Amino acid sequence: MRALVRRPEAVSDLDAEMVAGDLRDAGAVRRAAEGCGLVFHVAADYRLWVRRPREMYESNVGGTRNVLEAARQARVERVVYTSTVGCIGFVTGGLGDESTPVSFADMTGHYKRSKWLAEQAALEAARAGLPVVIVNPTAPVGAHDVKPTPTGQTILDFLRGRMPAYVDTGLNIVDAADAAEGHCLACEHGHPGERYILGSENLTLKQIFEILSRLTGRPAPRLRLPWAVAFAAAAVDTLRAELTGAPPRAPLDAVRMARKKMWVSHARAE
Repeated sequence: MRALVRRPEAVSDLDAEMVAGDLRDAGAVRRAAEGCGLVFHVAADYRLWVRRPREMYESNVGGTRNVLEAARQARVERVVYTSTVGCIGFVTGGLGDESTPVSFADMTGHYKRSKWLAEQAALEAARAGLPVVIVNPTAPVGAHDVKPTPTGQTILDFLRGRMPAYVDTGLNIVDAADAAEGHCLACEHGHPGERYILGSENLTLKQIFEILSRLTGRPAPRLRLPWAVAFAAAAVDTLRAELTGAPPRAPLDAVRMARKKMWVSHARAE
């Protein structure tokens, strides 16, 4: 097994041959793919606020194209591309799935837009004959979330007592280990050009905090913040971030996303 990583020392316990490099470096990606039979493209710039959006598109869109081209040149047997549940259409009062109508216009913020464009590149490659299977994980929770991801940051904020209120929204939560297993199963059984949602349980944010409260003994926030108030606070916080360069605690795009419950069905993957 070989892994393309930016900083090998950060994943020194990984049982794999390390190739130092960046998704944006086509040569490094090509060297990493040489001789491989399978390629899993699981990397992305996952932030809900970025001061220089171009960086996100270079990594998520340009990087994906580099991986697809490297896989094509290496004549691999299968590519598994990790997209996101953000590219799935959501249904008010129901569950979205892989066939729910959705378009670029439905994408909120640079992260979702860049991942949408990257997913389109993967679908285009599949139509051209590259054996690409796409998986759309929901909100993974688990060990080794070292950065952390926005989902992990929400949990850390709760544990540190920085979550005084909540908004009426919902997420689908999945164990990171289950999502990893889903990648392997998609590689083995998935159909090229198809998408598979890797999810588990649909929960409101309030329910998530109540579960964390039971696990930790810390009180769950009881104040439900009206969406308009949350939007205004996030707008001010994001403006401060744009001026100072320090990431906002409540990115405006996160509040925009929270207007819809991101609830989905993972029946196809199951």
